Amino acid sequence: MVEPIRDKIKRSLLSAEGLYHRLVLLVGEAGSGKTGVLREVAEDFGSSVVNVNLSLSSELLELTARQRSLRLPSILDQIVDQAQSPVVLDNLEILFDKDLQQDPLRLLQGISRNRVVVVSWHGTIDSGRLLYAETGHPEYRSYDSVDALIVSMDGAATVDWATDNRGAGQA
Repeated sequence: MVEPIRDKIKRSLLSAEGLYHRLVLLVGEAGSGKTGVLREVAEDFGSSVVNVNLSLSSELLELTARQRSLRLPSILDQIVDQAQSPVVLDNLEILFDKDLQQDPLRLLQGISRNRVVVVSWHGTIDSGRLLYAETGHPEYRSYDSVDALIVSMDGAATVDWATDNRGAGQA
């Protein structure tokens, strides 16, 4: 029997407790069901899903472009501080906006340093590379090495690999 995605996320969240970056990425393409899975996980833990686009855009609205770039990390940290644990983040497209000049994965790793965070990631895993968006898209990102636990909507999970190979935290 195939283990449900939400159970893999829950196992990943427990495994993340002892890692340097306590980050779990739920990776899937648009329409793959990431939001529904995150809602179930949040409900299981008595938490709620934070809509990053909505929360950040309202905070950044009154700032100049330069202020937005400089203040975004601390504003995101404040938003996450107000969320219940584990922190569940969805709709994070704003982090990839070129005008904000941010490295979204680094931001997520930073906020996961002292708390467990699970995040929806609109993209894929291809030959060990974490991808966001499609090649040629203005927000496209490609990461070779990711210090996070990854659960893919196709059922693959680094928590499974880590159990077999004692290499938790590396995708």
